[in-house]
Amino acid sequence: MKREFASVEELTAAVGETLGPGEWQPIDQARVNLFADATDDHQWIHVDPERAAAGPFGGPVAHGFLTLSLLPSLVGALYTVKGTRMGVNYGLNKVRFPAPVRVGTSIRVRAEIASVDPVAGGVQLVARVTVESDGGEKPVCVAETVSRLYV
Repeated sequence: MKREFASVEELTAAVGETLGPGEWQPIDQARVNLFADATDDHQWIHVDPERAAAGPFGGPVAHGFLTLSLLPSLVGALYTVKGTRMGVNYGLNKVRFPAPVRVGTSIRVRAEIASVDPVAGGVQLVARVTVESDGGEKPVCVAETVSRLYV
């Protein structure tokens, strides 16, 4: 269920809260192939299902950066903040990929609001994000995202 914050002040008061989990999002071979085309990363572990079947994961896996590139959409589906005119990705403090995303599985996200600090024109939000895959024992991505919300 999407959380709606009435203001950046309400968002600030929510520091320490965890949002989510979000909805499951499927990761299929077509999506992986499109990402490979967009990034020129056609490593066999991602795009060659036959060869990948004999590889270390028993089949093709998504690029770690594909998972990372989905964070704005996945996290954005968890909350909105009224009174903001724009939000931008400001960067990442830390990213790890503890487990692979196997093609044919689905992923979802949880985000802990780590900090909300004033910046010129708005606030900077740091969120500790955890992405999990269905059936996975370990997270597939953990990241500290940094966003700026302008009022």
